[in-house]
Amino acid sequence: MKKLLVPVFLMLVLVISACGKGEAPEKEAASGSKEPEFITYQSETGAVEVPADPKRVVLLSGFTGNVLDLGVNVVGVDVWSKNNPTFSKELKDVEEVSDENLEKIIELDPDLIIGLSNIKNADKLKEIAPTVTYTWGKLDYLSQHVEIGKLLNKEKEAQAWVDDFKKRAEATGDEIRGKIGEDATVSVIEAFGKDLYVYGANWARGTEILYQAMDLKMPEKVKEDAEKAGYYTISAEVLPEYAGDYVILSKYSDADTSFEETETFKNIPAVKNGQVYEMKGEGASFSDPVTLEKQLSFIKESFLGN
Repeated sequence: MKKLLVPVFLMLVLVISACGKGEAPEKEAASGSKEPEFITYQSETGAVEVPADPKRVVLLSGFTGNVLDLGVNVVGVDVWSKNNPTFSKELKDVEEVSDENLEKIIELDPDLIIGLSNIKNADKLKEIAPTVTYTWGKLDYLSQHVEIGKLLNKEKEAQAWVDDFKKRAEATGDEIRGKIGEDATVSVIEAFGKDLYVYGANWARGTEILYQAMDLKMPEKVKEDAEKAGYYTISAEVLPEYAGDYVILSKYSDADTSFEETETFKNIPAVKNGQVYEMKGEGASFSDPVTLEKQLSFIKESFLGN
C-alpha cells in the first residue's frame, strides 16, 4: 500500500507544478507588465544588445555624472572620476579601474561598460560585458547626456533634465548680459601644474554654459587660438592678451600660481576691477549634469551674487 501511495503523490505534485507553470505566462502576457531584459542600442560602431535596466556599470572615461544623475548603479570608474571631489560621496565605495585592468573589471561583474572610443582592449572588454564607446566632442554636452539616457533606457529622464537646464542657463545668461553689457567678454583660464591654458567653447570648466547656453562673448584672441582645438597653452607674459573683461580662473590645488604675483597679472583690467572669479580646478574638467549644475551655481553667484 505504501509503495502505491508514493507514486500517486508524486504524480499529483507534477500535475500541480505543471498547471502552475502553465498559468504564469498567461498572466504575464495578459498584464503586459514584463519589461524586456535587453534593448538594442545604436552605437557609433553599430547595434549593441545592452541591459534594459543595467545594475552594475563600469565607466572607463568619464560620463560618471551622467550615469549617476540618471540613478544607475556604478561599480567601477576611471581614476579621474574617482578623484573628482564632486563625486566623492557617491563613489566612496566604488572601485577605481582602467581599460588595462581586465581582471579587476571581471571581478566587478559588470553588465555594461562605457568609455571613449580610444580605450584600450575594447575587444576583450566586449567579452566581459556589452561595451559602448563614444568619440569625445562628436556630440555637444547636452546631446551627449540624452545619448547616454538612450543607452541606459532613460531617454525621457535625460531629455527632461536637458530641457530644464537649458531654460535655467539661458535665463541666467540674460541676467548676466543685462548686468555686464552685451559686448563684455569672458575668458576661461586654468592653472594646471606649471602651465596656463585658455579654453574655447566646448572644453568643460564652465565653457559650455558661458559660451553656448548663455551666449557670452569670447575675446577675439581666445577665439583665434583656442576655439578650433578647444584649448591653448599660454605663458604668464601674454596672459593680458587673452584676458577678457571678466575671467573665470580655474586653479588646481597644486598648480604653480606665482604668475599672480607679477605686475603683468596685477595690471590686467579684470584683476584691477575685481572681475576674476576663482573656480576649483579639481572636478572642473567634466561636462555632466552633476558638474554642470555645480558650475551654473558658481557662475550665477560670481556674476550676479545670488
